[in-house]
Amino acid sequence: MSHNSFGKLFRVTTWGESHGPAIGCVIDGTPPLLELTEADIQPWLDRRRPGTSRFVTQRKETDQVRILSGTYEGQTTGTPISLLIENVDQRSKDYSAIAETFRPGHADYTYHSKYGIRDPRGGGRSSARETACRVAAGAVARQVLGPSITIRGALRRIGEHGVEDADWDWDAVGGNAFNCPNEAMAAVWEDYLDGIRKAGSSVGAVIEVHASGVPSGWGAPVYGKLDGDLAAAMMSINAVKGVEIGAGFGAANLRGEDAADEMLPGNDGPNFSANHNGGVLGGISSGQDIVVRFVVKATSSILIPRRSVDKTGAATEVVTKGRHDPCVGIRAVPVGEAMMACILADHMLRHRAQMGA
Repeated sequence: MSHNSFGKLFRVTTWGESHGPAIGCVIDGTPPLLELTEADIQPWLDRRRPGTSRFVTQRKETDQVRILSGTYEGQTTGTPISLLIENVDQRSKDYSAIAETFRPGHADYTYHSKYGIRDPRGGGRSSARETACRVAAGAVARQVLGPSITIRGALRRIGEHGVEDADWDWDAVGGNAFNCPNEAMAAVWEDYLDGIRKAGSSVGAVIEVHASGVPSGWGAPVYGKLDGDLAAAMMSINAVKGVEIGAGFGAANLRGEDAADEMLPGNDGPNFSANHNGGVLGGISSGQDIVVRFVVKATSSILIPRRSVDKTGAATEVVTKGRHDPCVGIRAVPVGEAMMACILADHMLRHRAQMGA
């Protein structure tokens, strides 16, 4: 299987399967002399860790990270950084009943169709367990970017219930189980998702990620667009089916005079009247906040029987037992932040290589 890496100068390769002994990543291109210890990585993994509430999978993984290479006495050396996360709570027997069948809506069929073999234990390489590696890499990327750039994400919508801009409060995100930017909506989601979970079903969500402090000039026209790389990065996350930059599809409702984001003189570059373009113009950062949203579909691993076929093509019925997220969007928030960090770190290094600063 190829294509396990992303990035140009800040390059991340992830490895491992959901029910293997461990997962991990190798990060190439990190500059030397940056402060980096396991304590810099672990808090971000703890935000994505399973089993933290009744609204996420009850798989009990500690997600303790170990740095195997690339640092000396708490600093990066410029050599490849290898990170290891052991799997400690696999229950492979939960998947024995579907080893010969394909879960509808899952990657089971397409993996088997392409490779002629698949690991049915938790989906193997297609499992969202792989995203822990991305979060670990994102923690390293944040060290590359430095404290002047702030990346934060939140859950904007679960199913039919969403948070409006007027009700958005970043300070509320860390105070509830949903990464929700509104305490009142978090209470609504609690009742709503309890019903979804008890019914043995699942539901989709919209995640929004912002990056503040990104200077103007990162990215390149045509085939090196910053927003193009961000869109590809978010689309690579499990279950993602759509990505928006700035106003996104809502831009179709705007007239030219509204969508243009007027510019006025400012002390450190222009002041913009709005940010419908999400901080990127012509593939290059404008100095405004970079705003990305992505939608995750409802997980296909549910207790409600679904029609499918087995490896012989015969009709069958699938019920997925085991421990699964009723809404994968909750734990996708730190994953989206991590992918934003990795892409920005890559573009920062690309900009420095071409422009010298």
